[in-house]
Amino acid sequence: MTNGAGQGAPDAGAPNVNDRDASKRQAAMAAVAMVHDGMVVGLGTGSTAAFAIDGLIARVRDGLRIVGIPTSERSAKQARDGGIALTDFSRHPKLDLTIDGADEICRGSLDLIKGLGGALLREKIVAAASASLVIVADEPKLVSSLGGTAPVPVEVVTFGWETTVARLTGLGANPVLRKAPDGTVFRTDGGNLILDCHFGVIADPGRLEQELSATIGVVETGLFIGMAATALVATPSGIVRLDR
Repeated sequence: MTNGAGQGAPDAGAPNVNDRDASKRQAAMAAVAMVHDGMVVGLGTGSTAAFAIDGLIARVRDGLRIVGIPTSERSAKQARDGGIALTDFSRHPKLDLTIDGADEICRGSLDLIKGLGGALLREKIVAAASASLVIVADEPKLVSSLGGTAPVPVEVVTFGWETTVARLTGLGANPVLRKAPDGTVFRTDGGNLILDCHFGVIADPGRLEQELSATIGVVETGLFIGMAATALVATPSGIVRLDR
């Protein structure tokens, strides 16, 4: 696997928002090019996935014939409004390809942290049903070890969530209940809560995912271990493709 050099803004070394959006769109369009007629496509959630959905909408308007399964209500609305036909698992239990973003991508393994957009449960269900999970991102999302730049989102049931916090703390987490921008408690499309769990750099993501998943009160975790087949990462020198 290869990766590009660091990307920085001209003045202070931090990526410019417009530059990052352009990079995300570039990676998304590279993934959209992998979609062919007749495919059942998983539609991810988040800013980069939204660029991919826009790209698919444009191709559908040009004659591409696909059906999609969205990972969130907002992705469903975007796709539906743009003319992408939606389906469900009762009609299509297997997907050909899912395009989604990630909050961190481990360059050596393509293990992921996902869920800062709040859709980790549906994202994992769709990813698990897909023949191929393609992750699109800009270069700052590519890391040498998971956990250094992003917390691990953990979706939990509302009943007794305070006790779930205590159990997660016992695993070494620093759990923070996620709030919506208006200050209210954030709820997922399934009505659950999210605890953003800060571990720092994670030495063994696979083991941590197992421990979190076995914790009473936990619905799903944002650790996606061994699920991504390909990552398309936009760098200053172009798109870098990483395959697991």
